[in-house]
Amino acid sequence: MGPEIIAAVVGAVLAFGGAGLTGATKRATEGREAVIRLTLAVESVSARLEQLHVDLKSDRAETYSRLNALEQRVTKIEAKQ
Repeated sequence: MGPEIIAAVVGAVLAFGGAGLTGATKRATEGREAVIRLTLAVESVSARLEQLHVDLKSDRAETYSRLNALEQRVTKIEAKQ
């Protein structure tokens, strides 16, 4: 084999290796970005669920408070009869 053929083969191998490395780096970067986006989405959902839990506790406390007041009024009305 002549030096031109060896140089062409080495050049092709280096070009192919470089392209593969570039593709792998790009896929790794895209994977990291996807993980970051998913992590942010999960944190957002978690925060919203936490706020919903707080709202439900507040609503439940108000409902039981009103129910207790109504129960006391009914008890007073029944006592008068």
